[in-house]
Amino acid sequence: MASFYQNQAPNQNIADSLSLFETCLNARLNDEPLKDTQAFRLFNGFYEGIPGWIVDRFAQTLLIKNFARQPQTLEGLIQPTIDFYKKNIPEINAVVLKTRHAKQENQRVGQILEGQPDQEIIENGIRYSLNLQLNQDDSFYLDTRHLRHWLSQNMSDKTLLNTFAYTGALGIAALAGGATSVIQTDLNAKYLQVAHDSTQRQNNAGKHQILAGDFFKQMARFKSQNLLFDAVIIDPPLYSRTQAGEVSLLNNWEKLVNKVRPLVAHDGWLILINNALYLTGKTLYAQIQKMCASGYMEIEKIIDIPQDITAYPHTIKNPVQVDPKPFNHPTKITITRVKRKDGRRASQF
Repeated sequence: MASFYQNQAPNQNIADSLSLFETCLNARLNDEPLKDTQAFRLFNGFYEGIPGWIVDRFAQTLLIKNFARQPQTLEGLIQPTIDFYKKNIPEINAVVLKTRHAKQENQRVGQILEGQPDQEIIENGIRYSLNLQLNQDDSFYLDTRHLRHWLSQNMSDKTLLNTFAYTGALGIAALAGGATSVIQTDLNAKYLQVAHDSTQRQNNAGKHQILAGDFFKQMARFKSQNLLFDAVIIDPPLYSRTQAGEVSLLNNWEKLVNKVRPLVAHDGWLILINNALYLTGKTLYAQIQKMCASGYMEIEKIIDIPQDITAYPHTIKNPVQVDPKPFNHPTKITITRVKRKDGRRASQF
């Protein structure tokens, strides 16, 4: 399979790049839903003409990401990118650069080029803690914005288990929407600390618990305790291995889903996220339909990825390499409804 990064243009023409930036910025400025968030993608070079170059906005911070396998081929874009966006978005007062394939870790997690990065963003009225230098990612995934909104609108008086929670933004959205109890699990305690910090920014939040530890051991413990939740989210990484088991979106995703499915209460939601780049949407959807064949699980809806991530019809220069349909992006989000033979409802926490 060809690399997602292989079509990078060396020594990108600056004038052409600035023209692309302008077209793409205007598309965002005319995207009405983006007025409700401080965090969104300004430029997605993988689809909009400069593979390997991504520019995001987090409040007043400009985050530039260089994904080129040979980072030096795009380094000439750094200052023109900064100059363009600071000129057109005067509120920007900090700049962070992440170089995914740099040899030095500090360059991979992010170098502060100007100012002090924001530590909070507001999205749809909800405040989230932010640590843009937490790891090579950004501590806040822009592509799941619509799912956060769905959770904020549907979790009132509900309980949620968020597995592979990372920094817990999905669980925070549920809490802000009135969830009575949210449990967030992840192998990394440092990531979950961001979730804890976010809870301090909420008003009248329900019960929030963070549990750092192995997915397989935690799911087994919840099952042994006969715990049931109104909703369970499973959003595994592409690949991970511990002594207790292997996580692979391509090889054992269905088995992972079956680890959490028994924890969903009758008429509850099982929310499935799979972001394997080279897994076609058709293949994944067929897997989910197979899970639904028993009649005790049904597909309720697909959550689309926002257009600032997918690019707009008139800004797309490079189509996706693998067809995601019926999803609109390689990050594939499905909300399913679960029935139980025993009819048991959610546990009281």
